[in-house]
Order: sequence, then structure tokens, then C-alpha cells
Amino acid sequence: MAGKVFFSVSMSLDGFIAPESAGDLMGRQWMELQQWIFPQRFFRENLKLGGGGEEGRDNDIVRETFERTGASVMGRRMFDAGEQMWPEEAPFHTPVFVVTHEKRDPWERPGGTTFHFVNDGIETALDQAREVAGDRDVRIAGGGATILEYVNAGLIDEFSIALSPVLFGSGVRLFEGVDAGRVALEPVRAEPTRRATHLTYAVRER
Repeated sequence: MAGKVFFSVSMSLDGFIAPESAGDLMGRQWMELQQWIFPQRFFRENLKLGGGGEEGRDNDIVRETFERTGASVMGRRMFDAGEQMWPEEAPFHTPVFVVTHEKRDPWERPGGTTFHFVNDGIETALDQAREVAGDRDVRIAGGGATILEYVNAGLIDEFSIALSPVLFGSGVRLFEGVDAGRVALEPVRAEPTRRATHLTYAVRER
């Protein structure tokens, strides 16, 4: 049985998931947005940031998201930014399909992550990700424009938002340009923790 197609992002209270400029991705605002995840034990172990870290529901959510993912899809903007920031052992540990206009050979990294570059559209990238994911889920990793393309194409089954207690004022909005006339949401769960509020929705065609 095929798994779900989902995305999982951190979002500010005013609806932003990233700064406008990719050059600011490791800046103060972005670090504040992600501050709920950095202390988590599973996150630290996965990125080899050293021992220790918090355990609890936030940590469980990070681990569950990782364990359900059999393959990921991302846009070229996210890949270009990540290529500069990820450690040599990229944190996915699964195949990743990059939606791009460029032809490029697969890029294999230590630890099980191989980036495949798909230059004939989001559906082809998803089909390839589904094939290798098997009965596990496919995560649309980002960025915001790529997530929106999949939402508007009716290809998302579920999504989760970690609502962080920060304000951006400007940046990349998660649902800027969404085709709201075709998307209906069904609440699955809401889990407040000390660091964030985790919201999960199933996506239905309106």
C-alpha cells in the first residue's frame, strides 16, 4: 500500500516559513523560528551535533517525521541553500528528488542520502519518490513555492505545522497564492508543547 504525501514545516505566528532571501536562512529570524527543534535529542543525533538534548513530545514528533519518510522531494532553491549548509552526511538518509530545470547526475552523500535531479515536473518527481518510498510516506521538504505547487495540484494528503512563538513581518508565506477554492482541510490533531504548537491537517478536495 502506498504511503501518504505530506509536508511538515515550522511557521511563525504571522504565517511565514522562511526569510525572503536565501542568504538569510541561517540568520536570526530563521534561527528563532526553528528554536523548538534545535535542542531535541533526535535532531542533534541525526545531524551529529553531539550528545544530550531534550526528550519529550517535541522530540517524538521530530523522530516520527523522520521515520515515516521513505523519500523526499524539494525545489531547487531549497537544495541550493542546503547544499551550502548541510553537513557532508546530509540529514535525510533517504533518496531526495530535486525539482529543477537543470540536468545533473545523481549526487550521493555518506549516510544514505542520494539527490536525484528531475527536470520534467513535480508529478514526475513525486512518481519517482513514491516508487522508492514503497509503503512509507513521501515528504515534500520545501521550499514554500514547491510545497504550494503540490498543494495546488491536489497532490498533498496531509501536512503538519510547528507554530513557533515568533513574528517575521515579511518573508515567504506558506499559503501565498494557494488555490483555496479546491482545498478543504480536516483537523487531525493539535498538540501544544512548551516550545511550539503542532497542528496536523488532512487535505481533501473541496
